[in-house]
Amino acid sequence: MPKSLKIYIFLLVLILIGIIWADATKEKPIDWSESYSLNMKSPFGLYVFNEEHKSFFSPQKVKKFNESPYEYFDKNYNVEKSTYNIKGTILLIEHQTNIDDYSENELFYFTSHGNAVFYSNTNFSEKFADSLGFEIAYNNDFSDSLKFKLERNAKLDNFYFNKGINNAYFSKIDSSKTEVLGTQINSKGEKFANFIRVPYKNGNFYLHLQPVAFTNYYMLNKNIKYTEDVLGYIPSQNPIYWKVKQYDNEELSSSPMRYLLSQPALKWAWFLAWITLMIFIVFNAKRRQRIIPIKEKLKNTTVDFTKTIGNLYYQERNHQNIAEKKIIFFLEKIRNEYYIDTYNLDDTFVNRLNQKTGKSKKDIEDVVFFIKKLRNQSNTTEKELITFNELLEKLNL
Repeated sequence: MPKSLKIYIFLLVLILIGIIWADATKEKPIDWSESYSLNMKSPFGLYVFNEEHKSFFSPQKVKKFNESPYEYFDKNYNVEKSTYNIKGTILLIEHQTNIDDYSENELFYFTSHGNAVFYSNTNFSEKFADSLGFEIAYNNDFSDSLKFKLERNAKLDNFYFNKGINNAYFSKIDSSKTEVLGTQINSKGEKFANFIRVPYKNGNFYLHLQPVAFTNYYMLNKNIKYTEDVLGYIPSQNPIYWKVKQYDNEELSSSPMRYLLSQPALKWAWFLAWITLMIFIVFNAKRRQRIIPIKEKLKNTTVDFTKTIGNLYYQERNHQNIAEKKIIFFLEKIRNEYYIDTYNLDDTFVNRLNQKTGKSKKDIEDVVFFIKKLRNQSNTTEKELITFNELLEKLNL
């Protein structure tokens, strides 16, 4: 090994040791990011709430799930009885809305069957606002702290929140059905609703605008009483279904290098090791590189193959075979994308597919009728195959 290369390696190792020592000895700053993650012990994580949640809901059982609400509750829906196999309250604590449209629809459908949703967020989607009849506004008074009160405990001590709070409040509600459960008061003494209960069909929505109340920062001081009282509004008869980012921590990468990359000193050591290796490869292999032979690109035969298969079916004129394959593909797509059982193509199947896709019930019935017809005959004409294909294209699933 050349003497100059040894000097370079020695200098890089020396620099690496210096960086690791400097990073290990410096005081780590407090992470004030609003992670709302179960394993984060930073001020705005949910580590303490996760550790203490069983005492808040005792004797109720709490079941955590990391799927979307649509995926979790749809598989617990009994199609034959048109009801859910489970009952209870869905618990959602987020800094920002993080659920898709299908899941929002599932929340409303689950609530309509006599269940409840407790949702603490800094904002809510238009669907929530339109369906439950409320509006959210933002107070221009940027005070250092807000005073929180719960209506049924109005005579108790005030709860003061001074970090991570937002100035959102419910500016408009349907007073004929909506109950104000909690308020926040600014430095001017102005009172605004921040916690409401809205009935929806046979169930209730509990909407809360200050999820910061559930974070480590406030759970480790006297404001934990506020958190207990807020959760006390949740119906106590049935289990709690808590939607979490991930059962342990969504922020954690699935990579086996996750711990090494999560520690700044080890991360820089890893990067510098790779940089050193790359420098060694460049200087050591520069004069040893062999000529790379030119290889012709492989010909794309996909189009030719498709034409060959198409000509084969055209010459065979086996319309029954093509129809059977289109039926298999259509039903497989419904099972995979909409999670609907296709064993019995009856009225239950038609209604479920209509609810899931929003497609015309008549178009679905026409396709189902034609599938049954094709399955019950041994020969299919070209005209019938064309008609069946047009029905599938019209349904457009």
